[in-house]
Amino acid sequence: MAAKDISQINAELAELLKERLRIKRGTTFAQKLKIAGRLLPRRIRRDGAFLAQTEERVQNPRLRGQIDNAEVAKVAKRLRSHLMQIDPKDRLWGLFVSIAAPLAFNFLVIAGLLIAYLRWQGHI
Repeated sequence: MAAKDISQINAELAELLKERLRIKRGTTFAQKLKIAGRLLPRRIRRDGAFLAQTEERVQNPRLRGQIDNAEVAKVAKRLRSHLMQIDPKDRLWGLFVSIAAPLAFNFLVIAGLLIAYLRWQGHI
C-alpha cells in the first residue's frame, strides 16, 4: 500500500472524527485521535493508533515492507464503520438530558419539600 493511500485513509478518518465527534483541534489523524481519547472504545482507539503508526512507518523505506495491507484495510474499515454509527445530534441530545434530568429532579424534590413544609405550618 502506498504512502498516499494510507495518508488518504487517515485524512478521511480525521474528517470523520471532526464531523462525528466534533473534534476541531488537531491537524493530523494522530492528533485528533489523541484528543478523542475516551470518547472512543478501547479497541477503536487501538485501531486508530495502529493506523497512525502505520502512516509513520510507510515514510521509512525499510519499515514499509513490514506493513500488512490486508490488516490496514480491515482496521480502517472497522474504524470507519464505528465512526459512521455515531450520531452527533444524538450525542448532543444525550448531553442535554444528562444535565437537565438532575436539575429537574432537584427542582421537584425542593418543590415537594416546600409544599410539605407549608402544609405542616398550616398555610395550605
